[in-house]
Amino acid sequence: MFSKILIANRGEIAVRIMRTAHRMGIKTVAVYSEADRGALHVRAADEAVPIGPAPSAESYLSLDALIKAAADTGAEAVHPGYGFLAENPAFARALAEAGVVFIGPGPDAIALMGDKIESKRLASEAGLAAIPGHPGVIASAEEAVEVARAIGYPVMIKASAGGGGKGMRIARDDEETRDGYRLARSEARSSFGDDRIFIEKCIAEPRHIEIQVLGDGFGNVLYLGERECSIQRRHQKVIEEAPSPFLDAKTREAMGAEAVALAKAVGYVSAGTVEFIVDPDRNFYFLEMNTRLQVEHPVTELVTGIDLVEQMIRIAAGEKLSFTQDDIAISGHAIECRVYAEDPVRGFVPSPGRLVRLRPPQSDGTVRLDTGVEEGDEIPIFYDPMIAKLCTLGETRADAIGAMRRALDRYYLKGVDNNLGFLAAIMAHPRFAKAETTTGFIDEVFPQGFAPDVASPETTRRLVAVAALIHTRVVERRSWISGRIAEPADGSAKEWLVGIPGGEHRVMVEPGGAFTEVAVDGRSVPVASEWRPGDVFFDGTVDGEHVSVQVARRMEGYSLSQGGARLTVVLRSPRAAELAALMPVKAQADMSRYLRSPMPGLVVSIIVEEGQEVKAGEPLAVVDAMKMENMLRAERDGRIAKICAAKGDSLAQEQVILEFE
Repeated sequence: MFSKILIANRGEIAVRIMRTAHRMGIKTVAVYSEADRGALHVRAADEAVPIGPAPSAESYLSLDALIKAAADTGAEAVHPGYGFLAENPAFARALAEAGVVFIGPGPDAIALMGDKIESKRLASEAGLAAIPGHPGVIASAEEAVEVARAIGYPVMIKASAGGGGKGMRIARDDEETRDGYRLARSEARSSFGDDRIFIEKCIAEPRHIEIQVLGDGFGNVLYLGERECSIQRRHQKVIEEAPSPFLDAKTREAMGAEAVALAKAVGYVSAGTVEFIVDPDRNFYFLEMNTRLQVEHPVTELVTGIDLVEQMIRIAAGEKLSFTQDDIAISGHAIECRVYAEDPVRGFVPSPGRLVRLRPPQSDGTVRLDTGVEEGDEIPIFYDPMIAKLCTLGETRADAIGAMRRALDRYYLKGVDNNLGFLAAIMAHPRFAKAETTTGFIDEVFPQGFAPDVASPETTRRLVAVAALIHTRVVERRSWISGRIAEPADGSAKEWLVGIPGGEHRVMVEPGGAFTEVAVDGRSVPVASEWRPGDVFFDGTVDGEHVSVQVARRMEGYSLSQGGARLTVVLRSPRAAELAALMPVKAQADMSRYLRSPMPGLVVSIIVEEGQEVKAGEPLAVVDAMKMENMLRAERDGRIAKICAAKGDSLAQEQVILEFE
């Protein structure tokens, strides 16, 4: 067994690999860019080596820097994690030449399966059905249009070396094909150093289901069940679960057999994943093989009890698998939610910044948290905006969903925008509860985008009652301060007018101990809680139902979040409400003449010039945010008066890029 390994990655996956390595008695070496100097994975390692500037092309993608770090520290092996160089055969070969073991498959298998075009040919030879498409590399945007027309819209434009949703676009017409080709190629070049593009048919109502395989150096290849990853946004997985609620035993066995056959055909060694697209009739088609550890591997670990990182290390050290296919059993149901620093309300734009407050749910037998950050850490602009992977395990799928809903409500995070409310809304949706999920789920459920401020009447009533109770207790405590003009609290009922977006509620609160009588618009809503001013969570029962509500103080009110719904309320006494109604309303500044960056990022290109006439929908600029390129388009016809940014500029959120006349 190795005595020391280097992890050629960052963030949560680096920390997760270190956790297993340390349990096995193996020392770890972290590498870090200038942006990650104080990162958690650096602090968690036994040693840490700087490898270059913040851009990944100059640090985490630098073969020379990583190999030198391994040599300088005496690391006997390197685990690549996922992303970066995890599926780069040149990296595996260079390590071998340097006498360092690559903890992963051999370079030939990586090259064969990492090339999405070549892998489809090999899969076909191994007997796997493939999605219809064009087998060759697309050389230009116009050729992409010709191929797309021949296949028939809609089509998927995909990078041959792609992964993680990068270098992938769906196109429904010629214009989207041209734009998608250019963006996918550019993303693939910057993320993987390989800009080859191919096109395939987009399957209607698809599910994304993958098989986890594990092979050793003695010819043994097993499959460890499947994961369903159908909940996706921009072709990037958001929620994963194991096992799939859609598969039957016959389909599961058939998919597993095909995954094993493909792995054996390429002499696969280590952990890998064979991905399939499954149609409503349970016909399945080979999509690709990922020759690495997957982001969503924890759900497989939870239901099988097998540590995949440990198995990868043991296999790389020359050990034989210690179990057979018959030994693998699936127990319970696991769900994973990816927690990102992004704003779901504003089209999921990345939200880099400092984690000012961070209080995640604690890991236990039901909850698992894989994270690479702690309170006070920074989410840099240069990398993927993932904060953590939150997983729950239950005896049944319903149990796992319930545990996840409770865990999301108990996840307190301030300083950056995040998708916790969005994830909670999915968990609470009836379609998810019924497992009616496809890769189009998010677009179908939130066709106008995600709006956490939209709560049901029942949820609104509960949150209004909670707001009235906590405000009463805040006022009571304030009244205890000596020297105040106001009379001290007399224990009588308090009346509040609670303003919410689009309405107002009259609430009466009968002050008491843990149990309090609250009346919302004349209807009794009993509330019981030990909440005290300063608590960020309101735990208790409202109208007989247990709730955990996040509480944030606002001017004259509070922001309350629970179960994917958010309600901002203003509380005033009847007299204060009368006076507030007399206050003038400040008009909002007109910013329609400006194109502003929707997120912090880097200017990839400015497509227009000063004085140019543009039509609504025409492209104006491309902004790269955390390795995803975003095309900004004109919302109306007009003329460009002034360009305020240039290629390579670093933009703050809402920074002006150009001005219209």
